Amino acid sequence: MSEFRLAFPACVVAGKHRLTAEDIVLLRKHSFPEGIRTSDDVVAMLALNNSCPEKCADWNAFFVEQLAGFIVHYTYPQGSLDEINVAWIMRMFTTDGFVNSALELELILHIMEISADVPVELRALALDQLRLAITDNIGGYKLSRAIDRRGITRQDIDYAMRIFRSVAEGGVIPVSSVEYGVLQQIEQATLRGANHPHWAGIMAAVELRDYAEPRRSRWLRIVDEEPVAEAAVA
Repeated sequence: MSEFRLAFPACVVAGKHRLTAEDIVLLRKHSFPEGIRTSDDVVAMLALNNSCPEKCADWNAFFVEQLAGFIVHYTYPQGSLDEINVAWIMRMFTTDGFVNSALELELILHIMEISADVPVELRALALDQLRLAITDNIGGYKLSRAIDRRGITRQDIDYAMRIFRSVAEGGVIPVSSVEYGVLQQIEQATLRGANHPHWAGIMAAVELRDYAEPRRSRWLRIVDEEPVAEAAVA
């Protein structure tokens, strides 16, 4: 059993039903005065997020910005991601391939936006959340999708381009075979006549490329600390 214990005021906040803006001020001042910088900080953030059923908008922004910044800038390789980081992200924030909540999906998307390099596995995971929303009606993206329908909507277009924006250039969207496979599954699950017109433009811009990358072997390291353990909520 983990010996991790939340310190004051995080221990008090964790016992509340709803995280308020005032709670965020307390946490910023006393629990995380320098932001999220250590593995214990990460565990505390995850415990708080899991223990309080209701959260204010300030918490959502704080959770996303702080954890994304830590994962990208304070774990190796600093400023970027590799397959080890991606495996950790998947283990922490997904269940059987789907992202657990809309907030955790927003975290993953923000991680992708601020990272200098994003492994194709993470882009494929994010893209697959659109497929899961359409075909299985599950996942973090389904929870934030405004319209529950099998056709591609304008919101879906914006979501897909948020995933591809960092790699799209000159009217071309280079994708790996894994990403291409997800796109094909989405294409097969929808009717062309029901899709937003811009979806055809995305598919026309897709260019399959070989993304063979060397596999590295290491543990997820947080500066000079041990790997982050999963947060256990009492």
